[in-house]
Amino acid sequence: MSYGSNRNDDVSGTTVAKWVVGIGVGISVLAGAWFWIAPKYRVWSAEQTGMAEFVQAEQNRKIAVLEAESKLEAAKSLALAEVERAKGVAEANKIIGESLKDNDAYLRWQWIQNLEEGNNAVIYIPTEAGLPILESGKRGAATPSK
Repeated sequence: MSYGSNRNDDVSGTTVAKWVVGIGVGISVLAGAWFWIAPKYRVWSAEQTGMAEFVQAEQNRKIAVLEAESKLEAAKSLALAEVERAKGVAEANKIIGESLKDNDAYLRWQWIQNLEEGNNAVIYIPTEAGLPILESGKRGAATPSK
């Protein structure tokens, strides 16, 4: 028996060649699959990204609408509160006005109270026939000729 027979060398050489061809075919199949799958994956990925952006934009729009509606409701409520406050002030003014009508004694008493509290700055405005004289500083002014 000889250890280095050609028959064993041919079998192992054929086996290696088959492996090399198999690996080459496998790589070719994988590359072909990649070239076929990659564009489809890119299209699918872009569609998914677009859908996600659309859903996000729709959500942002809904949020903006809800915020605007909330501001509108708040403005309406503030307006109603302001109207109610004005009604209260008007009613108070009406009550005060009615109570002061024909009540000179109370007004004199209030005047005296203000003088006693130190609010004694009295300003005299000259009047003529119950109206203030506003143009008293124009004594020497020329009158327009006709």
